[in-house]
Amino acid sequence: MTNVTACQTLLKVQELPDLENLLTDAQALIFDCDGTLVETPAVYAKAWQTAFAEAGQDMEPAWYHERAGMSEHVLLDAFEMMRGVKLDRQHVVQVMRRSALQGMEQVTEISLIADIARRFRSLKPMAVASGGPEVVVMSSLRASRLLPLFDTVVTLDAVEKAKPAPDLFLEAATRLGVDPAGCLVFEDSPQGVEAAHAAGMPVIDVNDLIGATPISA
Repeated sequence: MTNVTACQTLLKVQELPDLENLLTDAQALIFDCDGTLVETPAVYAKAWQTAFAEAGQDMEPAWYHERAGMSEHVLLDAFEMMRGVKLDRQHVVQVMRRSALQGMEQVTEISLIADIARRFRSLKPMAVASGGPEVVVMSSLRASRLLPLFDTVVTLDAVEKAKPAPDLFLEAATRLGVDPAGCLVFEDSPQGVEAAHAAGMPVIDVNDLIGATPISA
């Protein structure tokens, strides 16, 4: 981490005075992936647009960005309800994943959050808990070179229910061997914040750190 990046991170942390206390008290750290550790919304928006187009449907990127963080089938529920259609979900998801993987070279880290993970590497057990599919999540973490920071990665493939259910975070806590209440979560979406609360974990809205509009908890 460069001195400039370190100073930027410190300034952002100082804007949330409780964060340092939460970091000190946490026994483990759990990070969402997309929109938290890595800048993937544009990649996913293009991938969904491609998949819907192949199914004969148009989708504006803005529609996706308003729902970034939703798991695949939750997002498909919203799309089908909006359009009053029934899609071949398996095919749409296959096309979306293939398109997303093709865009992985564009993925970059969100440094203010990634630097927190770097800071606590080997000091606290850490996990990624993402509502995305394993093949895409692992690809994005490899592309951004963040994968070695974490002890485990939990994806939608490992649990029965997506966020806002607590399953992903509870599975991460189990793998880390830490009580849920001892885990501090970093999230960027309302669904993720709700899931962390449901898991009994304190949660940081990363939008407060990266300067975006805060999400409601």
